[in-house]
Amino acid sequence: MSNLQTIEIPHLGGSQIGYRLAADYNPSLPTLVMINSFTTSSELYRKQFADQNLVGKINLLAIEPYGHGGTRTSSEQFTYWDSAIANIQVLERLGIPSAFALGTSQGGWIAMRMALLAPSRISGVVPLGTSMDYESAASRALGCWDADAFCSPWIDDLAIQVGPDWAPSDQYCNDLIDPAFGATIDAETRAFWTDRLKQNYKGDDGRRRLRMCTINLRDRDGLRGRIDQVECPILWLHGTEDVVYSVAHAETETVLFPNSRSVEFKAIDGGHHFLSATNPTEVNEYTLAFVERWSAYGGFASNAAE
Repeated sequence: MSNLQTIEIPHLGGSQIGYRLAADYNPSLPTLVMINSFTTSSELYRKQFADQNLVGKINLLAIEPYGHGGTRTSSEQFTYWDSAIANIQVLERLGIPSAFALGTSQGGWIAMRMALLAPSRISGVVPLGTSMDYESAASRALGCWDADAFCSPWIDDLAIQVGPDWAPSDQYCNDLIDPAFGATIDAETRAFWTDRLKQNYKGDDGRRRLRMCTINLRDRDGLRGRIDQVECPILWLHGTEDVVYSVAHAETETVLFPNSRSVEFKAIDGGHHFLSATNPTEVNEYTLAFVERWSAYGGFASNAAE
């Protein structure tokens, strides 16, 4: 995978945003921005960066949200809206006029916020294993997880200052990894993400970032009242084994985009919550076809800007 780079943007009084490009930016190719899920990093998309067919046809750009990976800011307060703004500013700084946006779980919320904030720049959105609702009772009734039960104890525990050697426990890491990748995840992948979690959230700075990420996860605002303003095409991919957000819930959400140019929904058999990692073959194939189809129209975002 390509090396992590950082870029300075003005948002939140100045931020350093972590990102990876699979290859040098080629303005003749469409660009796909990929936004990682809770407490992961741009490395979530290792299997997309390794797909030479994908890399040869699309500029792959993974951007790490606030609180994640190599992204840093002096502000302890940030939301998913801030990450969406930051991503748009990264595109501006890199000289990329428009892009498709793919997001896993929380990355889907950020991708859709990008489409709302900068409709002339976002050509289409590919949400993976996500939800446009807040963590509501209605979503739980359709088989989605209980965010309050999962997040609140961790938020309380993470409120206490810690020393420089502190790191998330093995139990914490497993509680995140199991629902994301499936409890039968291979030992190598489990060890990889356990190491990344412990390294990235080490010490008191890591604790503070981890706590804010968890607060955002539990307390975010929903987008259902806004998504009728999304006009770009959407390809929604969802794993049938997703234990965080159910297929039934996802199906109810894909009909809530009355003004989108196109809305496609595909359930991926056997796919888990972090779908791009557990089922990269299907995700890469469907995403490439979607990007190529809408790029052939001249790019929805560029048309919207005219």
